[in-house]
Amino acid sequence: MVKITAGIEGMACGMCEAHINEAVRNAFQVKKVTSSHTKKQTVILAEKDIPEQVLKHVVAKAGYDVVSVSSEPYEKKGLFGSFR
Repeated sequence: MVKITAGIEGMACGMCEAHINEAVRNAFQVKKVTSSHTKKQTVILAEKDIPEQVLKHVVAKAGYDVVSVSSEPYEKKGLFGSFR
């Protein structure tokens, strides 16, 4: 799994967050997507990495600007993951 964090400009409210989340879900197979207008970011969990240019295009079509993208491997932490 991959965790992709995208910095987004132009979000002003919860509806903006929902709009971006829907655009990402419709364009890619993702496990989870959450956006925050206060943090100005969207976090995506997916099985495969999403090309940065394609993500920027999808978000731009929704009316917002991607200013940064970072990705890192993601491992789900279980209830007892911290005791290993």
